[in-house]
Amino acid sequence: MNLADKITLLQTTWNKEGSSYAKEINAMIAFIEEHGYENWKGIEPADNRNELAPEVLSLLKKANKEDNTSAFRAMFPPAYAPFVNIIHEQGQCIENLCYISNNKIAFVIGSVYEKRKAYTLTNRTIQQLPDTIQSIGRSHRNDIFAIAAANTITTYKGWQGSPIAAFNIPLANNQAVSQVIPFNDGLSVLLISPEGIYLLTANGHSLIHPVPDPEDKEWASYIDMEHAALSHDDSFIVVGDQNSYHRILNRDGHEIHAIRPQSSYPHYALFAKDGQQLVLNSCHFYSGITISVPATNLQDLKREDNTKEDRYSFIDKNSRIYAAVPTSAGYIFGDATGNIKAFDKQGKNSWRHFLGSTISSMVISDDEQTLWVASCSGMIHKLRLNAGQRDDHTIGNGNHYEEFRVIFWKNEPAPLVW
Repeated sequence: MNLADKITLLQTTWNKEGSSYAKEINAMIAFIEEHGYENWKGIEPADNRNELAPEVLSLLKKANKEDNTSAFRAMFPPAYAPFVNIIHEQGQCIENLCYISNNKIAFVIGSVYEKRKAYTLTNRTIQQLPDTIQSIGRSHRNDIFAIAAANTITTYKGWQGSPIAAFNIPLANNQAVSQVIPFNDGLSVLLISPEGIYLLTANGHSLIHPVPDPEDKEWASYIDMEHAALSHDDSFIVVGDQNSYHRILNRDGHEIHAIRPQSSYPHYALFAKDGQQLVLNSCHFYSGITISVPATNLQDLKREDNTKEDRYSFIDKNSRIYAAVPTSAGYIFGDATGNIKAFDKQGKNSWRHFLGSTISSMVISDDEQTLWVASCSGMIHKLRLNAGQRDDHTIGNGNHYEEFRVIFWKNEPAPLVW
């Protein structure tokens, strides 16, 4: 058998097996959603293409060298399961996705304590940024960017625009910057770190989470599952960690309210695009609960357990959320099981789409037509929303397709576009 025939056979087998697996897994998930997992009596479908993966990967590398990735993708729609072993060895976390404009985003690769690398992705063109960059963030309004590099966080008007302000990083380990969130004027920044969450202003910095315990001589600010959110008008800050409540602060960092997590540990917070809701996720292992709280009267709330259900509503009772974006219709959540799911503000699930690995970051275009999703598989997926499905390998029930994905694996000399 010559090389062309071998590739044809590989393609035929890859597509037949991939299509069959997607059809079976979609049918199983649809049944469980309607009738409950306890009523599913079938065998969970398996993707049996592991042995094909090395050959497909070799052809993908060849297609990248020859700048023929679009044709390759049409022949071999991508998959997650066949590459799980490679992902376990070479996958890495991708975070801080920031939308710049048109088809351009910025992001960083590496976990908080690693030496990170920063890039931009413009269509399929990848450009590495200066080695000193640790974190990148964008404001909700006014196109303000914050970049943490070396010992300083600098805010800019526009991407690579004029600098607005500079702030010293008040951390013992200057590399330990999880996330930076600039205020809409660029004159203040939220710094999220395992060493605590800080509010940086022209007057200096203040530790706003966790709250120091003056009675504990061994107290330290180190936290796990650190997270923060800033309202779109900069009026409110929400902070939390594994051992806290969901704490709501005013723009000066003073607590005005605290909400008890509905699952074990606070894990994520997000304000609605119109500012009317605040959603709070707490987790337990790979599952979690997300509630929504009216955000129009946060200033008038008082600290309490907030256990009465009439004070909040449930959005989702299943997922541990790692990344999310607000939309005009509601929210898109990315969870620990590799799924992205869209919900409206009443908690109705609109669609789901499976990508694989823990979803680590997301960003959506201003027109809400393009969604970039990063995961700990070491991949960024560019999705066209509401544009129809392009092949029968899609796992999910949304009307979307993946335009391409970029693979950043540790031992690969260069990123691979698929």
